[in-house]
Amino acid sequence: MKVLIVDDEPLARARLQRLLAHYPDYQHVVQASNGDSALQQIKQYAPDIVFLDVDMPAMSGLEVAVQLNKLPIPPAIIFVTAHPEHALEALQLSAAGYLVKPVTEQNLAKTIEQLGRLTRAHVQKQRPVTISFQLGGVTRSVALEDVCYVMAEDKYTRLVFTDGEALLDQSLKQLEQAYPTQLLRIHRKILVNKARLIALKRVEDGSHEVVIKGSCSLPVSRRAYKTVKEQL
Repeated sequence: MKVLIVDDEPLARARLQRLLAHYPDYQHVVQASNGDSALQQIKQYAPDIVFLDVDMPAMSGLEVAVQLNKLPIPPAIIFVTAHPEHALEALQLSAAGYLVKPVTEQNLAKTIEQLGRLTRAHVQKQRPVTISFQLGGVTRSVALEDVCYVMAEDKYTRLVFTDGEALLDQSLKQLEQAYPTQLLRIHRKILVNKARLIALKRVEDGSHEVVIKGSCSLPVSRRAYKTVKEQL
C-alpha cells in the first residue's frame, strides 16, 4: 500500500518511516512537511493511508483531513499527535486510527492491526464514485464505472456513459483533478475511464487510437502516447 507521512518535524517523519519499514505492505512511502505539500502529494500520489500530524503551522492536520474527506475516494487517515485531547475531533473526521507521540512499535502495530484492510478500494465499495450533472433542472448522477469518456467540445464538456450522454459544467482539468485515479487524459480534449481501456492501436496515418469497452475508438495525442501505453 502507498503511504504518506505528514509532519512538520523531520525527526518524527524519519522515526515513523523507520517503524513502517517492518511492514512489507507499507513500503511505498512518501513524506510531506506541511498541509499544502500534503494536499499536493495526495493529488499526485493517491496514497492508501495518510499518517497525519495534527499540530502543524499554517494548516493543521485537522484542516487537511477536512479536505481529504471531500475526495471521491479518501485515503484512510491515522492522526499522529503529542496532544491526546484532539482524539474527539479526529473521530468526528472519520479517522481510521490515532497515535500519540512518541510513536512506539507496539502502538503502531496495534493501530495497523485495527486498520486491517481499510484501503481506498474498501472506501470505494462503501461509497460509489459518481459524477453529477444537470438534466432538466434536476441534479442527476452516473456511477464512474459506467462512464466511457469525457470530451471537451466548444464551450461545454460532454460526458458519455453506458446509457447515454450529458453536458457537464466542469472542465476537463477539473475532472482530471477530481478523479486522478479513474480518469486518464489521452488527448488535449479527451479523458477516458481507465477501467474501460482495452487496447492501443496504430492507424493508417501513423497516429494512435485507444479502444475502450463498447467498441469505441478515440484518438491519442503524441504527448499522451507514452502515458497511455504505460497504463495498458
